[in-house]
Amino acid sequence: MAVAASTDGIALTRRPQTQSLSVVRIWLYVLAALVVVMVAVGGATRLTGSGLSITEWRPVTGVVPPLTEQAWLTEFEKYRQIPQYELVNKGMTLSEFKFIYAWEWGHRQLGRLIGIVFFLPLLWFWVRGAINGRLALTLLGIGTLGGLQGAVGWIMVASGLEPGMTAVAPIKLTLHLMIASIILCSLIWVAAGLKERDATVREVGLQANMPCILLGLILVQIMLGGLVAGSKAGLTYNTWPLMDGAFIPSAQALFVVSPWIENFVDNVALVQFNHRMAAYAIVAVALYHAWNARRRAPQSKLARRATAMAGLSLAQMTLGIITLILAVPLWAGLAHQIFAMVVLAMAAVHARVSA
Repeated sequence: MAVAASTDGIALTRRPQTQSLSVVRIWLYVLAALVVVMVAVGGATRLTGSGLSITEWRPVTGVVPPLTEQAWLTEFEKYRQIPQYELVNKGMTLSEFKFIYAWEWGHRQLGRLIGIVFFLPLLWFWVRGAINGRLALTLLGIGTLGGLQGAVGWIMVASGLEPGMTAVAPIKLTLHLMIASIILCSLIWVAAGLKERDATVREVGLQANMPCILLGLILVQIMLGGLVAGSKAGLTYNTWPLMDGAFIPSAQALFVVSPWIENFVDNVALVQFNHRMAAYAIVAVALYHAWNARRRAPQSKLARRATAMAGLSLAQMTLGIITLILAVPLWAGLAHQIFAMVVLAMAAVHARVSA
């Protein structure tokens, strides 16, 4: 009886903490969903050529858009001074400018919203004692990364305002996308870690590092995808499975730029080839992992997650092929980018609960 009372006491003590962590976990998943939306809006901003429409970084006053016709004309005049207008959009009407301005303004406001949704609940949970210690420090680190992301976003935009530039620098676009991906991955990792882990990996002797390897490959692939997007490599070699008539293009095509290291960023042939090869690698690893998990523990949650990862990887590769063959229409390019975040989120959950 004393043991029962003691057990009940422990349960009563732990229940509020468990409930608090459940709320924290929901909050983190909401933040993760907002990051996915942010990436989607960012992708639409890029694909519509809207990213350079706001030529100043105003963290506070930028909240308010132009409200009068004169204010709109002033913003339009600033845009008309940059190379993108002169070299790409010369003759654009004010109405057309308002369209691209809306995408970039919305992208920046969503960033501000995410900051509010992150820091206000974080402060509340901290004051209430729902988070502390290592968890609190981890979340502060993610918040710091979010602040850095805003600065990197402006550095990226500024690269497109330089003389002769009509778009942002590919490497800076890639950095911006990678930080967003790491933030998403970190939020999912922490949220998934607040639940009990799946012991199947250890019980059946599976390689516990396979989910983490898959997660790492997906992050690398997103980086390569950022380079494809930044260099517009998807608008070339629009055939599959061959590139310019060969599965593996010639060395002369892949390393035409000098010095050779710059080919990995500036040569659209190598940039696209690397993205293709990484996709094959991810699918191969995901299929092997699913086969191995189902062979060792066919009825386990691990096997179901591994199978889902294989299916998502195949679907994403198929969507990428369709996007390439169609020469990156807006809907396909956007779907491919959003689905990449879905695959990344699933991989983060799988790796975390399997660790």
